[in-house]
Amino acid sequence: MQKKEDDKTAAMQAWFEERDITEVECLVPDMTGTPKGKIMPASKYLHGGRPRLPDSIFIQTAAGDYPEDDERIWNPIEQDMELVPDLSTMRLVPWVDEPTAQVIHDCYYLNGEPVDLAPRYVLHRVLELFEERGWKPVVAPEVEFYLVQKNTDPDYPLEAPIGRSGRQGASSQAYSIDAVNEFDPLFEKMYDYCEALDLDIDTLIQEEGSGQMEINFQHGSPLDLADQVFMFKRTLREVAFEFDIYATFMAKPMQHEPGSSLHIHQSVTDSESGENIFAGEDGRPSRLFQHYMGGLQRYLPSAIAYLAPNVNSYRRLVPGNLAAPINTEWGYDNRTVGLRAPHSSPEATRIESRIAGADANPYLAMATNLVCGYLGMMEQIEPRPPLQSVGYKAGQNLPSELGRALDALDECRKLHELMGERFTQAYLAAKRTEYRAYFRVISSWERQYLLLRV
Repeated sequence: MQKKEDDKTAAMQAWFEERDITEVECLVPDMTGTPKGKIMPASKYLHGGRPRLPDSIFIQTAAGDYPEDDERIWNPIEQDMELVPDLSTMRLVPWVDEPTAQVIHDCYYLNGEPVDLAPRYVLHRVLELFEERGWKPVVAPEVEFYLVQKNTDPDYPLEAPIGRSGRQGASSQAYSIDAVNEFDPLFEKMYDYCEALDLDIDTLIQEEGSGQMEINFQHGSPLDLADQVFMFKRTLREVAFEFDIYATFMAKPMQHEPGSSLHIHQSVTDSESGENIFAGEDGRPSRLFQHYMGGLQRYLPSAIAYLAPNVNSYRRLVPGNLAAPINTEWGYDNRTVGLRAPHSSPEATRIESRIAGADANPYLAMATNLVCGYLGMMEQIEPRPPLQSVGYKAGQNLPSELGRALDALDECRKLHELMGERFTQAYLAAKRTEYRAYFRVISSWERQYLLLRV
């Protein structure tokens, strides 16, 4: 064990010396999917022992609050965790002047036990289920986002930014090259930074919303792609700041514009042969494909709180909003359902889950889809027949707001077991704390229409 640690330190030291690294950003993805951690001098990072953080970072809400003390979930003394670097995530930070490294870390208690509250560990845990069966999942995420004008007043609605033409971006310009070209300098810088960070991005397109874009990633392992989405979100925000605008991954940032999603293409290969187990010998979708689809249909409504984690998330998943699904129906090459099977060659047979919002933690979004599909294969769940018609007409079977979503998750014992009981209870506690805080805020709509009328 000590030799392994020495080899890891030697490899990091050589990487640091080659790039003249002076500082290290020790990153840990928290419950919301944002970076927590420490910034350290490189010499101290290499020779001063592993950095530590309190495990309470995984209980904190988006507003910075904590649930009421509950020792079933976490110890209020805030136990220390050691941060253990994943060398595959080591990157040079491209937007700072001093040579700085960023490294994503896994978390362990001082007794050597993994911190089961960490979202990255939850994804590890789910991937082990597949590994035990001789399976290897493959995913390809598509991330939507908005560019918006700077807004320092949260009561003021967001607006699309001004492009190089001097005009504000317009809606209903999906796939417009000209709309993307409005922000060419920003996207050129984004591609430069992504290349420096070794992020395997594929295509960039204009989406339906004003200032709304989508970036696609090449397919690969779920953990690697979750890391890449995590790093991409941070990178894009930094690029936008340089151009004096914001980049936002809110699920529904503007009232009259479409929401932003995190579509996840997913398949499963045989670990030994590398063959796609979703394709049958006749080239058609296999029984395992059908069962995986059945698992997504049955369990995603109970797991939606991981894919739509915020009160704002459910403003996207509403009837009449043709840019987002409202159910777990499926169909071949049908973009109106929650689960789409794209036309493809047998070796590329896959399922596109279209339910998650761009605001979802990428580690939990990956883990949730995979665990629901895994349950389908293990329980041999038959899916409903594929829809050839418009999916919105099939009705809504997803929870319509966060409170109901949390109740549905609380009641699904199988998800507790596979995602981790302590993690699930901590997630529920944090999100219920957010939900209560949201209801203490009086909105502008209430002041506008109720103040003098009721």
